[in-house]
Amino acid sequence: MGVKRVALAAGIGVIVGYIAGQQMENMQKITPEKALKRAKETYKKSGPISGSWIYMKPEEVEKNGLLYDAYKGGVTRNIDGTNKQYEFYVDVETGTVIDSIETN
Repeated sequence: MGVKRVALAAGIGVIVGYIAGQQMENMQKITPEKALKRAKETYKKSGPISGSWIYMKPEEVEKNGLLYDAYKGGVTRNIDGTNKQYEFYVDVETGTVIDSIETN
């Protein structure tokens, strides 16, 4: 009887630990590396990228009257033989590109 209880307790502990881990993962903010990867995936839909960067510290950005904590980054694309640079902001909570502008 004691072995069954220990096995049951261990099983319940594993299940609760797994569920708690999943919940914590869902609540964590996106890392700068993941933010850059998602932004690059978005830009790659329109063509190849030749360079990219991102600031590691988020900043507060206002867009359409709403405030976001966002990572600032940029990409360089070669379009018709000309390098074009774009700066973007990626929402820390969702990983969504919330703003993008061409800088040259």
